[in-house]
Amino acid sequence: MGETTSDVSRHYGRGGLVDRLLAALTEAGKDIDHLTIGDLAPVDEFHSRRRLATEELARLLAPTAADRVIDIGSGIGGPARYLATTYGCKVSGVDLTPEFVATAVELTRRTGMSERVDFRAGSALDLPFPDASFDLGWTQNVAMNIADRPRFYAEMHRVQKPGGRLAIQDVAQGPGGPVHFR
Repeated sequence: MGETTSDVSRHYGRGGLVDRLLAALTEAGKDIDHLTIGDLAPVDEFHSRRRLATEELARLLAPTAADRVIDIGSGIGGPARYLATTYGCKVSGVDLTPEFVATAVELTRRTGMSERVDFRAGSALDLPFPDASFDLGWTQNVAMNIADRPRFYAEMHRVQKPGGRLAIQDVAQGPGGPVHFR
């Protein structure tokens, strides 16, 4: 786990992502100037179990329209857009990979959701927000990329308001034996 933030960013960012996604969506017959979260669902979520996992985790978090949510490790923004569309909350996503952030911003613009969902490049270990900025926290399959877990969780705590809740989905192995990959 000795990777640096630039190593992680380089691993995930390959260049041309938004163009490849828009070309695939066009080929699938989607109107790329008026996308929906349903149009994006097949390509929008990089975590295990994709949209199903997002739906289950969102039900557990149960945001309201009054909540402000931070999505840490937001990728290209699928869960953030899902939360905003389904629950009416405002969501700010942070991701280490600039290409993911640029893609998230562009896809969000094309869904007409830029007033409720925003993204910025940043590290989960030094979140670019003031203390107590968010009602709720959200992260999916991010901790597996972070060696300094105490700092990761401390940053989540720092940006949440007192009494805030956090929803986490991550790859983990308990005492039940080796991980089983389907």
